[in-house]
Amino acid sequence: MSFQLNARSYTISDLAKEFDVTTRTLRFYEQQGILNPVRQGQARIYSPKDRVRLMLTLRGKRLGFSLAESKELFDLYDSTAGGDEKQLRTMLDILAKKQADMQQQLRDIQRLQEELELAEARCRDALARLHAS
Repeated sequence: MSFQLNARSYTISDLAKEFDVTTRTLRFYEQQGILNPVRQGQARIYSPKDRVRLMLTLRGKRLGFSLAESKELFDLYDSTAGGDEKQLRTMLDILAKKQADMQQQLRDIQRLQEELELAEARCRDALARLHAS
């Protein structure tokens, strides 16, 4: 390859390896507008900003964010650099809704865990009674 990478740029292979994703995934995120690498010939050169966006996108995905939601947050964040009040309030509203959704999911998981523990205890009791007879 004839291009030069500096300490603050990454190839598609660098990011794919670091985040354990395929290069196809990175190209898809680029098509969706989440990543915006510069091109040097056929090579994609990713910035630290792209790296952070990838990290946040993957984390958001694990937490149930859609790619569209992640992109919306990135777009809002990018456009609020000047501190536009409406954009900042919109972003705060989205974040508050996501936090409320996650709190509900956490409560649901805790309830399910309690129910599973009760079912397990009943099964163990039934097994113990079978072995005792």
